[in-house]
Amino acid sequence: MTIKLIAIGKTDNSNLQQLIADYQKRLGHYVKFEFDIILDIKNTKNLSEAKQKQKEGELILRKLQPTDHLVLLDEHGKGYSSVRFSEFLQKKMNSGIKTLVFVIGGPYGFSEAVYAKASGKLSLSAMTFSHQMIRLFFVEQLYRAYTILRNEPYHHR
Repeated sequence: MTIKLIAIGKTDNSNLQQLIADYQKRLGHYVKFEFDIILDIKNTKNLSEAKQKQKEGELILRKLQPTDHLVLLDEHGKGYSSVRFSEFLQKKMNSGIKTLVFVIGGPYGFSEAVYAKASGKLSLSAMTFSHQMIRLFFVEQLYRAYTILRNEPYHHR
């Protein structure tokens, strides 16, 4: 299975970039992982929230293949403990999904078209974090999930 993370906008903070890159490298020992950045839409000052979500949604949907299994990182999604998230991933691997795609939306969330295409929503916390920090938190949790599945000591139960 391939796991793909799609995010809107590049990460400006070099410290976050380094940490994300470190976890991406670690993930390579467990799973094929791809991180796909969609550049920010220009001139958003002239766009309504709905129009910005629509434009971002179109860009997200263009990145997907028909067989991709789409899960949105969304504040209204299902919350998991790290162990439960690892079990969620194991079920997805066992089901024969070829590509599991997670998406971090733009500042206003997702368009209705993206919600319609998604097969699930995942919340990393009830708290709100910057879109740049969520990338790091997600790749760390993904790495943690694989170490849990392999019974490795990174995660202390």
